[in-house]
Amino acid sequence: MSRSPAVVVVTGAGSGIGRATALAFLQAGHNVVLAGRRAELLNAVVTEAQADRRALAVPTDVTQQASVSALFALVGERFGRIDVLFNNAGTNVRNVLFEDLSLESWLGVVDVNLNGMFLCAQAAFRMMKNQAPQGGRIINNGSIAAHAPRPDSAPYTATKHAVTGLTKSISLDGRKYGIACGQIDIGNTSVGSPPRSSSELKQADGRMAIEPLMDVGQVAQAVLNMASLPLETNVQFMTIMPTRMPLVGRG
Repeated sequence: MSRSPAVVVVTGAGSGIGRATALAFLQAGHNVVLAGRRAELLNAVVTEAQADRRALAVPTDVTQQASVSALFALVGERFGRIDVLFNNAGTNVRNVLFEDLSLESWLGVVDVNLNGMFLCAQAAFRMMKNQAPQGGRIINNGSIAAHAPRPDSAPYTATKHAVTGLTKSISLDGRKYGIACGQIDIGNTSVGSPPRSSSELKQADGRMAIEPLMDVGQVAQAVLNMASLPLETNVQFMTIMPTRMPLVGRG
């Protein structure tokens, strides 16, 4: 990051990867704006971090342009700029056969995972372009699904492939403004306490098999490391997954 402490926005910050990442940035001394749909979850993260002065919880629906605009307006009012956006909010439809997938379910995933990511990235991009000093970093949460699908995952996989295209376009279009954009593709994670080491997951041939999990805190540290680079350097794509996760060699 070019500034310390930096101003960081984390979407989907109330749980899972977003929560862990918001805590990691706060623990590192940065100012963090936590965005998510449920105020009580966001406030719980702020309380846990014991960082009221450096944390701002903003209930946000990333699928609504007015809500996203209000989020970034508050960022400007409170902190005057933005240095990092972790574009993390996402959703999925689980255990639905492709032939049974409703249009409503498809559109729900697309609205959050792609449209929401676009709206947040665009709002951050505009701030980074117009602030002084100019520039900043956008980190999009892709997925292992951006490389290989799981069974019954068409909307999630399709949107995560689209996120890769969005990341590349933002990376190209942001160069002239000092805006770096990268993507982190994340494998199996555990968010429990204590974290689990494995879980039974559906395989390509329909079997259920035990796969390893990694602690979500390790993902948060990876995002923090990506964000810690100077803007002259960018991690374009990072894949982080359990060492024994059977991604490589599928087929």
